Amino acid sequence: MIAFKAICKNPFKSLLIFSSITIAVMAIFLISSVSQGVIGMYSKMIKTDGDIIITQKGISDTFFSNVDISLMDKIDKLEHVSSSYAMIVGASPIGHIPIAGIYGTTANHFSHYKLSSGDYPKEGEVILGENLSKQFKTKSINIANKNFEISGVYRSEIGFEEGGVVMNITDAGRLFNRSASFILVSSSSPNEIDGIVQKISNLESEIEVKTTQNFIKEYNQFKIIENSSFVISFLAFAMGLMGIASVMSMIVNSRKEEFGIMRALGKSRFFIIKNLFFETLAMSLSAYLFALILSLGILALLPHIEMLQGYVNGTLSLATALYVLVSTLFMALLGSLFPAWIASKTDPILLINQGCA
Repeated sequence: MIAFKAICKNPFKSLLIFSSITIAVMAIFLISSVSQGVIGMYSKMIKTDGDIIITQKGISDTFFSNVDISLMDKIDKLEHVSSSYAMIVGASPIGHIPIAGIYGTTANHFSHYKLSSGDYPKEGEVILGENLSKQFKTKSINIANKNFEISGVYRSEIGFEEGGVVMNITDAGRLFNRSASFILVSSSSPNEIDGIVQKISNLESEIEVKTTQNFIKEYNQFKIIENSSFVISFLAFAMGLMGIASVMSMIVNSRKEEFGIMRALGKSRFFIIKNLFFETLAMSLSAYLFALILSLGILALLPHIEMLQGYVNGTLSLATALYVLVSTLFMALLGSLFPAWIASKTDPILLINQGCA
């Protein structure tokens, strides 16, 4: 109760602490969540319909990979292979949109894209993700100086796909001058996946064959995104935490007169530190919860912002939430209790004089 009275007694200082903690917590929530969301969307896109992925050997990014699509004929004949399909992934300006994802796929993969309206594309046609379709009111679009009829609109849980264009792989091959970016293979038996990987590897020397799980773990672009987001979020969070500690320390030092009067009235050091502990704990927890609610709200809105086309998404993990909670409480308590402990050891008369100075 005393802690809440102290918070209400200094509303401006309390608001300053509350705002500092909220901004610091939101910084790491949003930066790390968006980076994990990007990785999660691309990972889900690859893992959805395949156990094995085949790319060009020595290529670090699927955007530059070129695999001979005729390999599918040989792959489909292998024992324990249930299905395979090929994709071309690329990006290009589309009409007035500066950049959007292009997904060229074989006809047996069209069912992955759930139609909201229209039909799956034939040659010279495309279907648009729901987010992208909101940007166009015409019956055709221009992609890389080529005109395509819009045959339908599809929906997807994956933001990348929602803001993209799906077309026949032959049309995508002409646009990007390649046969296939990668081939995905499904196995009829999980126990046979490693054996299928080996058999496919033996078909051609210029391909790299991995399980989709291993591919995602080793994909260089994911490592770059993860490392970059870690550095940026760490710096932002470290600066925020130092700011929290500094603000708490300054505010505690400004209350020396109050502590001196308490000591002069016979209050123990433990009494002062205990009340400051609960005061800081209440402030930190309330700011953390407020930042968490705001961050979750922003992350929920991101996929629905038309100008982002669904490409920016966020996933907040429990581990991140707990890590931020512990770090926030630790720095806030350190910044307040350490100077309070030093002040409580000082002669009350000196504290009162310092506070009045």
